[in-house]
Amino acid sequence: MDNSQPVPTKTQELRAFFFLTVVAAPILAVAIVGGYGFFVWMYQLFTGSLPTG
Repeated sequence: MDNSQPVPTKTQELRAFFFLTVVAAPILAVAIVGGYGFFVWMYQLFTGSLPTG
């Protein structure tokens, strides 16, 4: 049974690194901050108050 995985090349690793740092991380950061902002907005809409903290 052959369980060997193909070894990624340096070009593939650099491409994956740049995708993660230039595309995925900023999108994830915006989604998290935007999601939190949406949560606070909905909280204020339903309770009529500001969260403390």
